[in-house]
Amino acid sequence: MSVNKPTSPETEKSGLKKIVAASMVGTVVEWYEFFLYATAASLVFGQFFFPNANTELDGIIAAFLTYAVGFIARPLGGIVFGQIGDKLGRKHTLQVTIIMVGVATFLMGCLPGFNSIGYWAPALLVILRFVQGFAVGGEWGGAVLLVAEHSPNKSRGFWSSWPQAAVPVGNLLATLVLLGMSWILPSDQFLSWGWRVAFWVSAFIVIIGYYIRTHVNEAPIFLEARAQVEADKAVSYGVMEVVKKYPKGIFGAMGLRFAENILYYIIVSFTIVYLKTEHEYDTSQLLLALLVAHVIHFIVIPQVGRLSDAFGRKPVYLAGAVLGASWAFFAFPMFDTQNPFIIIAAVTIGLCFHALMYAGQPAIMAEMFPTRMRYSGVSLGYQVTSIIAGSMAPIIATALLQDFGSWVPVAIYVAVACAITAVAVITLKETRGASLHDIDDADARKHGLNTARVTN
Repeated sequence: MSVNKPTSPETEKSGLKKIVAASMVGTVVEWYEFFLYATAASLVFGQFFFPNANTELDGIIAAFLTYAVGFIARPLGGIVFGQIGDKLGRKHTLQVTIIMVGVATFLMGCLPGFNSIGYWAPALLVILRFVQGFAVGGEWGGAVLLVAEHSPNKSRGFWSSWPQAAVPVGNLLATLVLLGMSWILPSDQFLSWGWRVAFWVSAFIVIIGYYIRTHVNEAPIFLEARAQVEADKAVSYGVMEVVKKYPKGIFGAMGLRFAENILYYIIVSFTIVYLKTEHEYDTSQLLLALLVAHVIHFIVIPQVGRLSDAFGRKPVYLAGAVLGASWAFFAFPMFDTQNPFIIIAAVTIGLCFHALMYAGQPAIMAEMFPTRMRYSGVSLGYQVTSIIAGSMAPIIATALLQDFGSWVPVAIYVAVACAITAVAVITLKETRGASLHDIDDADARKHGLNTARVTN
């Protein structure tokens, strides 16, 4: 019989940092590619793939509809990879998703435009966007759980917020590459081929991310849960089990996600549309504003995660929903000034409000489900909401602007979304400091399972 040597706090912390780094690097890669599409849809795709649109806004709406395909695919990816991740593990699932999204994104950069191959161009774009979204659908749950399941109970909010902080880094890189190309190249060259470089660069980042993800280990609590499922055939896992046993958790996660997802895409996607179409604001200036805001967003997210450990998940999240409801009412008048510093301030404030909701999501959602079905539970709650929230937000906001000629309906739309999330937060149970082992034991008692832990 082998005896495991106890590890020191310093060793455990060092190991946790490696897990965080592996999770973050892969997440940076996948969200670089996913958000690259969002920015390109706002700036390029309307003209390149949909040149026959009646107005500029019509072309942008068409581009955002293909953008929405990725969100529709994400729940399917969450279901498939959630099932795989709960059965085989988080590590191998994440290796597959990073390769899939990398290949799809690289091929997007190779697509000819509408003027070259007609409707085949947007059709191929939709297919690749679907593959990209399918892969990202399995990415988030595995990345955050890899960290959350390794984290100490008292600091899970802080550590598991780091993969969330990787999202603005990915967006930052995408914005930085596009910004550099827009500065270097004349407008006609940027629109014809310059935007492609950002998609091709993804191949190099994918190789780095894949390599790092091969050097992480599964969390002990997951290995215990998998051994339990194998030893006790009455224990089940995965998508059908979580839908059957924890529907309240899924709907609760969806409620949390709703406003956060809408607010984010209004800030990072629709803001570009508004300033570009209403004020003909310079593209490079727009990208620069987002660049600054992403840096601050990255810095703020882990600090908010620390706040959720200190004061609780609910009060921090609720503050984000309430403040988020107010953002659009003062942000759009700030945009109308066309002052670059005021525009940067408006975008940055919005992302700070967003961070109050976004940073605590991994810890909150991980604490909603037992280990045997956690990947499926968090992926469903997170990704299904993307269809009705993030995917539709730029489309709805652009349509409202086109129909009413005013930002006020957009602000009301954001406020209503935040009110829905606020209600979801209020109905939640506070889980700060919860033990994942205790959650597993409570699940076993509730469903008449064997509570004795089995280890490999």
